[in-house]
Amino acid sequence: MTAIAGVILTRDEETNIEACIDTLRWTDELIVFDSFSTDSTVSRAESAGARVVQHPFENYGAQREAALKVARSEWVFFVDADERIPPELAAEIREKIEGPERGWWVPRHNYIFGRLTLGAGWFPDYQLRVLHRASARYDPLRPVHEEVILDGQAGYLETPLIHHNYRDRDHFIDKQEKYTDIEAELRFSQGLKPKARTYIGAPLRQFWWRFVTLKGYRDGLHGLDLSLMMAYYEFQTWRRVAWRWQTRAI
Repeated sequence: MTAIAGVILTRDEETNIEACIDTLRWTDELIVFDSFSTDSTVSRAESAGARVVQHPFENYGAQREAALKVARSEWVFFVDADERIPPELAAEIREKIEGPERGWWVPRHNYIFGRLTLGAGWFPDYQLRVLHRASARYDPLRPVHEEVILDGQAGYLETPLIHHNYRDRDHFIDKQEKYTDIEAELRFSQGLKPKARTYIGAPLRQFWWRFVTLKGYRDGLHGLDLSLMMAYYEFQTWRRVAWRWQTRAI
């Protein structure tokens, strides 16, 4: 049987880590790749039987790249601490890694504010998480919403991963503030500059894409709320890009 490692990236995940580990016990190697948590994440993970490796956080892509090098198994399955693996998904992964594909996209059921969200881009929300370790590396130019460079073909799994995403509005805002800063820095580094019309056009396009194209309307007021918030953070991203250009000119 082909060996696979379950790898959980963590930073202060004491409320999630044990439940996540419990749904990965079918793997051959269980690694918690921690960016120096200040809570009890590490001790809880070790008590639950995981191998803990600590590594300073630079960005999401670099963290996953470093974790790839730590695993010993032929395959790696990346999981976040707020995700859970149903038995049906575990069985499907075991079956599929025996084939010729070098990676597998995993769909996710995202629970946002406690509600399963099927529109606005949150389903099927495919993530390339099951990787043949020697065939995969992460694009260093994508520090957030990281991208895998895969030597070979990737397939698509059918069973969704369960993602308890964004506990409440405050949690959503906290994460989006961080993502927005990272994305703004990336756009700035690429030399992108907003025009006056960008501040209106880009948020409107983001809203239309989320609510109409990606069918956020299927989730009713919940989908409308999420689409509006993502449009707002698109505006904030360009505002922060502009601030970086202004600061550089001083």
